[in-house]
This record gives sequence, structure tokens and C-alpha cells, in this order.
Amino acid sequence: QVQLVESGGGLVQAGGSLRLSCAASGLTFRSYVMAWFRQAPGKEREFVVGVSRSGGMTNYADSVKGRFTISRDNAKNTVYLQMNSLKPEDTAVYFCAADGGSAGISITPGMYDYWGQGTQVTVSS
Repeated sequence: QVQLVESGGGLVQAGGSLRLSCAASGLTFRSYVMAWFRQAPGKEREFVVGVSRSGGMTNYADSVKGRFTISRDNAKNTVYLQMNSLKPEDTAVYFCAADGGSAGISITPGMYDYWGQGTQVTVSS
């Protein structure tokens, strides 16, 4: 079965950095658009960033542009999220997701076929 397993979350001070990883198995990774979403307590799940199948195109939420960088390694079936200059408002559970059907990078959670279990990111002020 398909599994997406996130890792790399944790507690960091404001201004610090974290690198999240999402290892995929059970699917043809290169055939899927990959994305990161996040969900803070009491809030809806929101799109953070996505990357095209080849890795050549990306789409960032305005709130993370210039601070976060997504990348993927199709040989390792893994997508990464480098998060720099973290802010307390970045605190959330971060999920990776895979979309096999869209032509572009969707920002809508419902378009994604598979989800990881999430990893907690906490940024202290």
C-alpha cells in the first residue's frame, strides 16, 4: 500500500531552521505532484508549497516565499522542505501529500490522493 512518512519536525526558536523529509513507497513517485500542507490548532489545513513531477516547477504560499524551499529526489522517492527564518506562526502539523491526477500544482487538499501522518513543527518566540 501507499505510504508517505514525514520526519524532521521538532521544536526550534524563532529565526531557526528545520528540514522536513517525506519518504514515499507503494507508488510511482515520479508520476505524482508532491506538496506540503500544514494545519495549526483550530485552523483549516492550508497549502504551503508544491513541486511538479519533474521538480522543475514549484508553487509557494505567499506566507513562506523566500523562507521555505521544496525539493524532490525521484531516485530516492523523497520530497524535502527546507524551512528557514521560522516564525511562531509557522507552528503547525506539517503533512506531505501526493497528487496523481492534476496537470499542475493544486493548492486544494481534496485534489491529493495520499497523505502522510504529519510531523509537528513548533516555533518558540
